[in-house]
Amino acid sequence: MIQDKIIVIGGGLAGTEAAWQIAQAGIAVILYEMRPVKTSPAHHTEELAELVCSNSFGAQNSDRAAGLLHEELRRLGSIVISTADEQSVPAGGALAVDRAVFSSHLTSTLANHPLIELKRAEITAIPQDQVVVLTTGPLTSPQLASDLQKFTGMEYMSFFDAASPIIVGESIDRDIAFLASRYDKGEAAYLNCPMNQEQYLQFQQELCNAEQAELKDFERENAKFFEGCLPIEELAQRGEDTMRYGPLKPVGLFDSRLGDFRVPENKGKRPYAVVQLRQEDKAGQLWNMVGFQTNLKWGEQKRIFRLIPGLENAEFVRMGVMHRNTFINSPQLLEPSLQFTSKNTVLAAGQLVGTEGYTAAAAGGWLAGTNAARLLLGQEPVTMPETTMMGALFGFISSASPKHFQPMPPNFGIIPQLPTRVKNKRERYGQYRDRSLSDLETWKQSLLKPVVTL
Repeated sequence: MIQDKIIVIGGGLAGTEAAWQIAQAGIAVILYEMRPVKTSPAHHTEELAELVCSNSFGAQNSDRAAGLLHEELRRLGSIVISTADEQSVPAGGALAVDRAVFSSHLTSTLANHPLIELKRAEITAIPQDQVVVLTTGPLTSPQLASDLQKFTGMEYMSFFDAASPIIVGESIDRDIAFLASRYDKGEAAYLNCPMNQEQYLQFQQELCNAEQAELKDFERENAKFFEGCLPIEELAQRGEDTMRYGPLKPVGLFDSRLGDFRVPENKGKRPYAVVQLRQEDKAGQLWNMVGFQTNLKWGEQKRIFRLIPGLENAEFVRMGVMHRNTFINSPQLLEPSLQFTSKNTVLAAGQLVGTEGYTAAAAGGWLAGTNAARLLLGQEPVTMPETTMMGALFGFISSASPKHFQPMPPNFGIIPQLPTRVKNKRERYGQYRDRSLSDLETWKQSLLKPVVTL
């Protein structure tokens, strides 16, 4: 193979991470991003690593699945997670970022790297006879998607995903909304809009009867939703109390103005339901409606969401949107190294391969970028220890049942069990974390002596 540069297609989180890891290995990389030459139905900017849905990377604590993945990536030198840490905003126990600054910083960092060439152009076919990392995500352009289907011999799988609205902070009534984090964990970083039973039931009925936007190019009856990111109107239609046991649950939220609900005499003051808003930027000028991904028409969003106490005069800077996510049947197509079994010089990562969540996309970018560099250097590609969250995740997507394969977020259910059963969940997750980070350090040391392919 005569090649001095690696090609990365797609400038999302996975592509950004992959390009950075390739450059860190001392290899030149061309990173292709089609925006702004060609837009997508979900993106709003031309920046790399734009966060399309939430601005949260999930739980921060390393005894949580997402938090463990964060920590593994920190120890592996992830540019995405280090930037998220630098650009974080208060979010209780979660790692959330100022999304505009986060993406702008990553774009500038990569564009100014001497080994990274950022090209704004659409790639319509997978380059042959080269090491290529495919990270085009769930909104792969139709031409490239068609070529990928020819390459794999398989149709895409798909589901529908949605993003939440963002509200101007000054338009939120602070006499009603109160600052608190659930169970007082971490800084009080969420604005909480309380509802009584009458307000909640009216809100639920309005959601059930609301007009939804037309799905572009697709018929609604063919739509599948990813269960981890259901539109709020879909939750409302699943039952009267579904939202109260989901994103609107009031448990663990205490309004200090009304007294501590944990005290018996104040128990009756607990809200019937609570809508939470998470800080979107460092200055606290913008707030994201937590769990309010939606496909309602924009006029309906404004009408119904202004029924929420505290949001009567809400100003929306971004309405909720819905788009189709596509992914490949990775168990039939990929190795745990994220190489295609049919052509090992082509690698893939991100939501395209069926991992779910920002951090998982960055993790896939790290492994695909690392292995792409190793291929060009004549070294054996690596797989992650199965006891790590990264290893478990990539092991799952490459070995799950192809017939029932669906996107998978990081979770402890896919990690091998401990030698001795631990009943206490928090303690069990802590032991998973300790084993993972220990095995990761041992694995990292083994990479210092790479095996060269003869």
